[in-house]
Amino acid sequence: MLWTIIVTLVGGVIIGSLGKFLAPGNRDNIPFWLTVVCGIIGMLVGNTLYYAIFKDSPTDKWDNMTKGIDWWRHLWQVVVAVLAVMAASFVTGRNKRA
Repeated sequence: MLWTIIVTLVGGVIIGSLGKFLAPGNRDNIPFWLTVVCGIIGMLVGNTLYYAIFKDSPTDKWDNMTKGIDWWRHLWQVVVAVLAVMAASFVTGRNKRA
């Protein structure tokens, strides 16, 4: 259980930071904690979408469908994190620089 929390937080930091870096324009003006939340959302939703679209057989596990590193799954996670960062920026009203 502890490792699940640690992996989720570290993954949220990495995926959220990539999403914040790749967000277009000045839409990335959000606090760090919200970046981590957007990264966690990107991980969960990106995983779910990738699994739902590209599942080959009923025996595929949703967390790793290939042998080795599943780069396409991580790409889906980052894209969802970019969208989450843009949405968080819009919702918090931080999409314009002062």
